[in-house]
Amino acid sequence: MPRTTRAERRTRPASPGQPWRRRRPRGAFFCGHEPSACDHAPVIDLHAHSTRSDGRLTPGTLVARAAEAGVTTFALTDHDTTDGLADARAAADAHGMCFVNGVEISVTWQRRTLHIVGLAFDVDDAGLGAGLARLQHTRRERAERIAHKLEKCGVADALPRAQALAGDGQITRPHFARLLIEDGVCRDNAQAFKRHLRPGRDAHVAVEWAPLEDAVAWIQGAGGIAVLAHPFGYGFSAVWRQRAIAAFAQAGGDALEISTGTTDRQQEITAARNAAQHGLAGSLGSDFHAPEQFWLGLGRLRALPGDLPAVWQDRRFPGAGAAE
Repeated sequence: MPRTTRAERRTRPASPGQPWRRRRPRGAFFCGHEPSACDHAPVIDLHAHSTRSDGRLTPGTLVARAAEAGVTTFALTDHDTTDGLADARAAADAHGMCFVNGVEISVTWQRRTLHIVGLAFDVDDAGLGAGLARLQHTRRERAERIAHKLEKCGVADALPRAQALAGDGQITRPHFARLLIEDGVCRDNAQAFKRHLRPGRDAHVAVEWAPLEDAVAWIQGAGGIAVLAHPFGYGFSAVWRQRAIAAFAQAGGDALEISTGTTDRQQEITAARNAAQHGLAGSLGSDFHAPEQFWLGLGRLRALPGDLPAVWQDRRFPGAGAAE
């Protein structure tokens, strides 16, 4: 068999009917067609966080970074809040990007936490707003309890200092992790969670989030699309992951997040298969939080595997079909 050059291997199809294997630049998104058919393939990222929750960049700065990475369709999905959407939309308009309203809702299911991303909803919907307000109250109570526990670990003035880090945003566990690092209690974020903030540790506070069915109903009641986020990000076994996806589909969910900033191709193929089994569309998002996450980048995502329907083809999505 004749040997092929590296350049030839980059540009030939893996097999008939399969996406091309051409190396993609950082930030690029290929839609699965041959390159000749997609000279200006869109770059889509539908999961990212700002300082309004546990991200490190303001909404405007985050959008500017996404634009610099070549992202053309973008959603801000802060935890249990829509406070940053107006600023993000204004920045997206300035950069000529398609902006999608987003939120990531915390859910308790089977005494486990799931995250449901809402996309393309009416931000002024009363039902969604009331549900998020209840979750914000829960988050504030949790922050107060975590701060009290951390002060017993030697972190002084934990609550006001965490609020200072959060600014106008909500206090989240990563803010407390930063305090543990600042005070020399832990060397990095991973150690802060492992020793103090994760379930079973001295500063962990268990809370009851929204029921799964309620979160889906809030999003869809506001005209939006409900997406089960990062199915491989919960530490579930294969059996529990499949149960969670089935429960989400039974609750009326719309889509499953397939490609994320940390999934490998086999995980994406498995997730796509799970989505197809339950009649769910596919979504993708980096789950970007901070520039320090050097292993992932805004828009740096693989295309959805196979012929799985995409969430941006849903009629509720802004300019449905235009992102293809």
